[in-house]
Amino acid sequence: MDADINFYFDPVCPFAWMTSKWVRQVQAQRDYTVDWRFISLRLVNAEVDYDAHFPPEYEAGHTAGLRLLRVAARARAEHGRESMAQLYAAFGAHIFDAAPDPGNNSTESNLRERRGTREFVEPILAEAGLPLALAEALDDESWDLEIQQETDEALALTGKDVGTPIIHFEPPAGVAFFGPVISRLPSADLAVELWDHVVGLARFPGFAELKRSLREQPQLAAFGFDADTVGQQEDWHGGSRRQKNDRSVSQNDE
Repeated sequence: MDADINFYFDPVCPFAWMTSKWVRQVQAQRDYTVDWRFISLRLVNAEVDYDAHFPPEYEAGHTAGLRLLRVAARARAEHGRESMAQLYAAFGAHIFDAAPDPGNNSTESNLRERRGTREFVEPILAEAGLPLALAEALDDESWDLEIQQETDEALALTGKDVGTPIIHFEPPAGVAFFGPVISRLPSADLAVELWDHVVGLARFPGFAELKRSLREQPQLAAFGFDADTVGQQEDWHGGSRRQKNDRSVSQNDE
């Protein structure tokens, strides 16, 4: 598929989801085509000691993300690349755009692990107009090679010390970058302005990085925030909000 934008996503990353919503705003106004591709945080961190580097719920969440990507890979193989836009939209809506159930006393790890189950994914497939039988791919590791290849493809564009999403604009020769990491969804007018600034900066020869580690929790219902509420600001290190030698972390983040 020849697209204006290749967008590499892991379905369990809230920042990828927020950025994807922004990209859809830009897509609608610029008439861009988007190819929704895969990058697995579980495979990116395959050699990482999760207990030492991440909050306790991350491994369950990243593993669930890989399982969902297996379902997406099978859906793409059987129903075409055009099925990815609706499937990713349904993933994100169920994971991030629904408020937490106050009566659910499950641990955060259990909640994230559930995202990789048939019970969770079958309603999403139905909503996306796809066969429920695709859920059989959750346990099918034969899809992992394809997901790994696409993950490697994404990291080859930016280098390895990044997270999700990765955007490649005007492939194959156009600019690619990690992020941008945004916690708020801009208005329709500001969405295009932000896009032009990001692409303009990325196109500057020799540009590599513009970064701050302070992040607001994203304005997503799953985190208890709406468009009128600013999320708590946290200082991130090495892809998570856990600091070096700090095992005390808050819940509900990626």
